[in-house]
Amino acid sequence: MKIGVAREGNMVSEHFGQCQGFVIFTVEDKKIIEREEIQNPGHAPGVLPQLMADHNVDVVLAGGMGPKAVDNFCMHGIEVYIGVSGEIDQVASDFIDGTLEQGSNVCHH
Repeated sequence: MKIGVAREGNMVSEHFGQCQGFVIFTVEDKKIIEREEIQNPGHAPGVLPQLMADHNVDVVLAGGMGPKAVDNFCMHGIEVYIGVSGEIDQVASDFIDGTLEQGSNVCHH
């Protein structure tokens, strides 16, 4: 499984599309075996869902994103969790453990 997390510094970004970059965690047997950071190539319709699909991401975590973006991820077979906040590594661990708490979507446009 691969988990893509929108990054702003060491924290989950409030907006997936306008984040600084992404951390992609590769998980096997409920353990993180690889952590890769990639830059955000820019916010344009359909670009980021395709980027995550190209990296074989199964799940994305973000503070928020618009409904069209959520639909685009779903078309690629990628699950979306929004309303996520906190330090990136802890959030990934919480997701793997099944203890991740989601708040409301912080993207309001």
